[in-house]
Amino acid sequence: MEAALEKQLDAAGRAQIELRTLPADLKQIAEHGLLYLPHPYVVPGGRFNEMYGWDSYFILVGLLRDGEVARAKDMTDNFVYEVEHYGTVLNANRTYYLSRSQPPFLTRMILGVFGKTRDLPWLCSTLPALERLYRFWTSPPHLIPEIGLSRYFDLGEGPAPEVLSDEVDERGRTHYDRVRESYRKNEVTDYDLALFYDKERDRLTDLFYKGDRSMRESGFDPSNRFGPFSVDIVHYAPVCLNVLLYQVEVDAAEIYGTLQDAAAARRWKARADERRQRIDRYLWDAPAGLYFDYNFKTGRRRPYEFATTFYPLWAGIASPEQAARVVKNLPLFEAGGGLLTSTQTTGNQWDAPFGWAPLQLLGVEGLRRSGYKAEADRLARKFVALVAKEFAEHGTIVEKYDVRRSESEVSAGIRFGYSTNEVGFGWTNAAFLELLAGLTAP
Repeated sequence: MEAALEKQLDAAGRAQIELRTLPADLKQIAEHGLLYLPHPYVVPGGRFNEMYGWDSYFILVGLLRDGEVARAKDMTDNFVYEVEHYGTVLNANRTYYLSRSQPPFLTRMILGVFGKTRDLPWLCSTLPALERLYRFWTSPPHLIPEIGLSRYFDLGEGPAPEVLSDEVDERGRTHYDRVRESYRKNEVTDYDLALFYDKERDRLTDLFYKGDRSMRESGFDPSNRFGPFSVDIVHYAPVCLNVLLYQVEVDAAEIYGTLQDAAAARRWKARADERRQRIDRYLWDAPAGLYFDYNFKTGRRRPYEFATTFYPLWAGIASPEQAARVVKNLPLFEAGGGLLTSTQTTGNQWDAPFGWAPLQLLGVEGLRRSGYKAEADRLARKFVALVAKEFAEHGTIVEKYDVRRSESEVSAGIRFGYSTNEVGFGWTNAAFLELLAGLTAP
């Protein structure tokens, strides 16, 4: 690494970088820093100036759409490197993210690059990382043995460092300060509050911080999807994660089939078939006509309407009948500027009235895959028009939008998380390109 830096930087630049070796016990890290990656990468934008876990999939989709195949391969190779050296695809390449991953899109990235290069030796070289990442998600504590599905579960303890430094409001209060204030003032019936908040001491519990970190592993930070601030996420099998793991299994079967390993392809297909059955059993709610997250402690689905209900359509899990039921519920989510994240307005940035590019893209692609082209085109046009309008007015493309008001000014409506709207923004640029391409395709 030092030799590579010497070649790429002048003396002044090199003097700004201090190389450190990670300790065997990660708890010994006193000063956090950037983790090395061997290849160039595209950052999301704004204050997010490192390589993020699920942002990178959507960025890669945009890179491939623009013919930037070499850079897309660089980013995929960086994730393979992360799995090999850091144990998983990280939330982002900072030391304080070593305890958690983000939604697993690596096989989608591998196949996206391979579809352009047809490089069989390279495809074969990704297999160890594919297998190891799959074990990360399908072994305890991520595995829920009694139902055979997986959950989000950060391996670290205590407050998340990035929250203490970045999620601070104009009064100097962190996200955790605002949560404690909310717990003091409001009754909570979604879960046993005593698990997460010590009322006598006005103190958030260790389990709260575990849940908070795990919610950040999901990428949806925060919403009330798993109860207030989603800290009860550790007791749920989420729709999004298990659909993505199904997609990993389908993709792995395709990769091994391409490499002429028929036995391995059959093994992965069997895993996908089994997960599909479990998703139908635990996550599909026939009376509601929606996919809901499953609380494996209570044995019940949580009837919280969230845009991840479109993931099974995107992955081809939903039957025609199930897809029709979900589409019948589309009016719950559809707004003037695109797809609402949820139907609840809670002050969290991953709830209504906000819409985010990844969910626009996956929702539209899910509708289109299920045969609902008119609905897909209508949603795509709405979001493309919103992004274009706001770019014309402000000269920027941003992280998230208020899709009810069709505006990029969101700070007034966000009380939990961070109220800034970061510019750039990787996945919005990519979703815009891809949605536009879908509208112009024959």
